[in-house]
Formats: sequence, C-alpha cells, structure tokens
Amino acid sequence: MSDHSSPRTAAITARDVHKHFDAGIVRALRGVDLDIAVGEWVAVTGPSGCGKSTLLHLLAALDSPTSGTVHVLGHDLDRLHDAASYRRSVVGLVFQLHNLVPHLTAAQNVEIAMFGTHRGRGERHRRALELLADVDLVGRERRQPTRLSGGERQRVAIARALANDPAVVLADEPTGNLDSVSAQRVTEVFERLRVVRPELTVVMVTHDPRVAAHADRIVEMRDGVVVSGEPATART
Repeated sequence: MSDHSSPRTAAITARDVHKHFDAGIVRALRGVDLDIAVGEWVAVTGPSGCGKSTLLHLLAALDSPTSGTVHVLGHDLDRLHDAASYRRSVVGLVFQLHNLVPHLTAAQNVEIAMFGTHRGRGERHRRALELLADVDLVGRERRQPTRLSGGERQRVAIARALANDPAVVLADEPTGNLDSVSAQRVTEVFERLRVVRPELTVVMVTHDPRVAAHADRIVEMRDGVVVSGEPATART
C-alpha cells in the first residue's frame, strides 16, 4: 500500500463529469468528481450499469464527456490533438477480454504495442521478453493465445499495457473472466508492479471485493456518481 501521510501530485482530476448517450436519454455519468494521486491504486466498484466502465473509457480518451473536465497528468482530455499517442505513451489499457491477436505469439502481442515508438525491432523484442518475465510467463513467450490459459492471456495483456512505460494503468475488470486462482495471480502481478514502480498509478474497475481489497482506496459508484472513496483497509 502507498503512504498517504503527505499530499501527493494529482495524476487524475475529474470535475462535474457528465456522459449522456442516445441524445441524453441514457445518463451514464451524472456529475463525477474524482481526484487520484500519482502512485495511488484505486479500485472502482459498484453495480453493473453504475458508470464504472464509462468513467474508465473517458480516462483512456476512448470517449469524451458530454460536459465537465478530465485531466490526466496535465493532459486536458477534451483538447487532445492525438488521442492515439496519449494512449500509447501516457496510459496502459487492460480490459476484461484480453484482446490478444490470435495468430501472434505472446511476445509478438507485447511487441505490437511498441510499433510507432523510437524502439527498434531488437529492442522491442528484448523489452517484450523482459515484461513477460515480470508477469511470470518465462517459457510461454512463443505460445499463441490459444495455447495459454485465461490467466496467462490476461498477464500477456498486462505486459502489453506496460510496454511503453505508461504512468497510468487503466484496467477494466481484468480478473472478471478468471477463476479464483488465476485472479489471485493477476492481482499479485499488480502488487509487484507497485513495489518496483511506486510512481505507477492504477485505476481498476472490479466487482471482486478480494481484488478491491488490495487497492489503496475503494471508490464506489452508484447511478453515475461517486458515493464514497475510502481506504481499502476500512473495508477489510
């Protein structure tokens, strides 16, 4: 867990964020205010349909708010000139469905995240092998996704999300499709990341209270708003 004894630099700031769909009929977010510090691990919880994934998509610049402001490490997401570059260099994305390319190996799936960067072919490959080792996949580098377990595929997805040294990792139900043992291993990967990269900010949407308990803080959402945000230890 991170030390909250002194104020820290803000990684994410959301102010009065609304998100409407279907010409305003569906109001997914209804005035979200949220502050997340650099190096903080926040678990976002709440019932299905409460706006958790919508909020994460806004933080990833996969969508824009109907109104309100979202800043991530100084980036005003409503004024991004190159959202793809932002997702490649500032944030790393991990989704419930790993979205690996089926005909590529684990290493190649990690390498593709580095295309378009300054890294050459050899460096991309070395970096991919290092990241796969970090998520306990030594010996699985040449396997295609069909030859990996669900938990292993998700760990490849985490390695891919880390390929370009993002400052923020956004994870949407990364353990949602996994059995309890695989979910625990994925959670342990995030725990280790926090040790080796204490400045890494993690925002994780999860329904699993066991996963949320590992976070620094649990932010609970209901009906499109944040209703509480307390240290995870207060719930365990």
